[in-house]
Amino acid sequence: MKTELKFIHFTYKTISGKEYHIPLSYQLFGKDLFSAPIILINHALTGNSNVSGEKGWWKQLLGENEVIDTNKYTVLCFNIPGNGYDDFFIDEFSDFTPSDIANIFLKGLEILNIKNLYAVIGGSLGGGIGWEMLVKKPDLAELFIPIACDSKTHDWLHAQCLIQQFLLNGNDEPLQKARIHAMLCYRTPQSLNERFQTHFNEEKQKLESEDWLIYHGKSLAERFSLKSYQLMNHLLMNINVNDKDLGKIKARMHMVSVDTDLFFPASEIRMCFEKLNKEKEDVFYHEIKSIHGHDAFLMEYEQLNYIIKNIL
Repeated sequence: MKTELKFIHFTYKTISGKEYHIPLSYQLFGKDLFSAPIILINHALTGNSNVSGEKGWWKQLLGENEVIDTNKYTVLCFNIPGNGYDDFFIDEFSDFTPSDIANIFLKGLEILNIKNLYAVIGGSLGGGIGWEMLVKKPDLAELFIPIACDSKTHDWLHAQCLIQQFLLNGNDEPLQKARIHAMLCYRTPQSLNERFQTHFNEEKQKLESEDWLIYHGKSLAERFSLKSYQLMNHLLMNINVNDKDLGKIKARMHMVSVDTDLFFPASEIRMCFEKLNKEKEDVFYHEIKSIHGHDAFLMEYEQLNYIIKNIL
């Protein structure tokens, strides 16, 4: 399995008119390029190109003899430029939009001489970038599987990202505080209440739920940079595909929501599906049932694997 980080270098002019030298990094898993159907995975907010293998963040879904079987497919994953996984950072995060990232990923595919993909699969922000890519190149893939995401940032999500922005602009432990707030958006009241049941840690003199949130805040601060988080939050805040363009997408679409998602509510994803279903026959809707909210797409593997297996 090929897991080394590879690079493509090119100059890119953003939609806002700024010019950047982009070192677009990526990883390949499974079969050699052009020897098998290619699946592009778009990573989520704090994710990266390392989707499979021992430290792969989606290894329960993707690997040898897994649902996305690396014995059958070539799996490609780009790093969103500025996520820091390849030590490249962007100072002026507001120069970029998800539409820019879609352009950059499409340019990467072009340089790699990949004209068509078997599937584009993206979770959360990665799915939003997938929508942007397919609107720009409607015949790019046979299959499109956006998971726990919509084709636009609705008001509720925009408001949560705005709070994240305020926290990230602060001086006192900004990344930790933003992550603590984000964890409450990724999960649900039921998820936290059922897990911790108001247990008090006598040794630490705090609620176990508080200790868990502080741990997640510190943990992210140790492995992720403030610049990267600001960029990713800004991108999440600005997914904005024109509804009129969605019907142009030629891929068979399978939209996957989580019934308790507070970030990308299932009701909004279902609404998008119902609109598209009037224009296209090959669009389908699936729903993960979970108390865990948005993060269920990284937790409820039995359900997700069943859905993806049936699609592939």
